Amino acid sequence: MTYLIFILPALLLSFYAQFKVKSTFKQYSQIRSARGYSGADVANSLLQRNGMGNTVGIEPIAGSLSDNYDPRTLTLHLSETVYGSNSIAAIGVAAHEVGHAIQHHEKYGPLELRHALVPVTNLASTASFPIILVGMLMNSLNLLFLGIILFSAVVVFQLVTLPVELNASRRAVLQLTEAGLVSNDEIPMVKKVLGAAALTYLAATLSSISNLLYYVMIFMGGNDD
Repeated sequence: MTYLIFILPALLLSFYAQFKVKSTFKQYSQIRSARGYSGADVANSLLQRNGMGNTVGIEPIAGSLSDNYDPRTLTLHLSETVYGSNSIAAIGVAAHEVGHAIQHHEKYGPLELRHALVPVTNLASTASFPIILVGMLMNSLNLLFLGIILFSAVVVFQLVTLPVELNASRRAVLQLTEAGLVSNDEIPMVKKVLGAAALTYLAATLSSISNLLYYVMIFMGGNDD
């Protein structure tokens, strides 16, 4: 019951965020952009505009909402529902991923920090919960403390990710507007698509913080005993 009190609000927000991003993407996937450009067209245009046309590649990738920018290979991966689509949703998502490419090109501080945290976070996310669970079962405060330290790395990663994603969305809107790839009437629609996506990152961050606070509460209770 105590765990539910800690995690339930974040869990409900997470469910709402997933519903919101899918429903918003579906809604604006049915609205064709006035200029008629596809997600791939927009990505290519914005990369050219920022001097990265010859260095960053664009490739289709399977799935829906699986879009990402890979800084290791300098490649934008656009999902099937974005790459060839000329919908408002598609060009918004494509521009967001270009926003990440621009961040990487400009060595944007929070993005550089997130990249540096990836190896630590991968280890921490895998090991933290088993260590915490064993610590609770064995009533070992040392193991519990170690697990909390590891899980804290996951929380830090989430906290760094949030401004990175918000900044990429702001860049996307600015780039689309300045390049004339969307009309004034379409800008609010693009913002709604990107805002719904940002909600998922907010929910993930709050969920991680809630879990961390719960683990800390257990640890502090053990110390009191």
